[in-house]
Amino acid sequence: MGIFRVLFSAAIVVSTAGTGLVTATTASAAGAVNYVALGDSYSSGVGAGDYIWSSGSCQRSTQAYPEQWAGAHGPASFVSVACSGASTADVLSSQVSALSNSTTLVSITIGGNDAGFSSVMETCVLAPTSSCLSAVEAAETFISTQLRGRLDQVLQTIAADAPNATVVVLDYPDLYDLSKSGTCIGLSTSDRIALDQGADELDGAIQAAALANGDTFADVRGQFAGHEICDSNSWLHAVDIFAISSSYHPTAAGQDQGYLPVFTKAAG
Repeated sequence: MGIFRVLFSAAIVVSTAGTGLVTATTASAAGAVNYVALGDSYSSGVGAGDYIWSSGSCQRSTQAYPEQWAGAHGPASFVSVACSGASTADVLSSQVSALSNSTTLVSITIGGNDAGFSSVMETCVLAPTSSCLSAVEAAETFISTQLRGRLDQVLQTIAADAPNATVVVLDYPDLYDLSKSGTCIGLSTSDRIALDQGADELDGAIQAAALANGDTFADVRGQFAGHEICDSNSWLHAVDIFAISSSYHPTAAGQDQGYLPVFTKAAG
């Protein structure tokens, strides 16, 4: 997870290469922030570039909002275990172990892979509109019938493992600026409408779970407005057959100007 350079005015920082852990040896214990970032590719920073070599296929980026927040705020400790492709099951099996009683701040984006984000996008890009609409409808059915239980399990586990933490649950941006669809090459407007509606269904489930579990919900959709695919200054990657994993993910600007301000406000 690399080495982060964090400046403290009254602390000596020790950065541990390969673990992503940053510790302040002389930081005051009172009010110290111990931050753990969980979640999927939107939290690991897929699409933002500058990947930390030791993170491997998780593709954690130095430009991801957790790394940027830690670099700007100098927490007493910081570790990101967010990973490309992570589902709720992955968070439970391999990420929550990073939490402890000393954890005071947690961030997470999760749910997109449970709902089949990648396969839906592939269908909409490669198949006719009818197939795209059917794929989105199937994902929406899963969201309305099964995802909430999985999200609740994750958030309840986080609460049990990090009982002293503020938990910030972030959602996903709308993918397309539908007002520009008529002059935007690529998918049909019907495809784009369905994908944005599916994203909103997903975000609604995430919001409901966050609020029901007493966590902080951080909605990035307003921040990304005017910077979606079809906008001239998009903060999201359109489909790129030469970098398929980055498609539909935030750019470095999307992490820095989209996710980071929303998380910073929510983290307090």
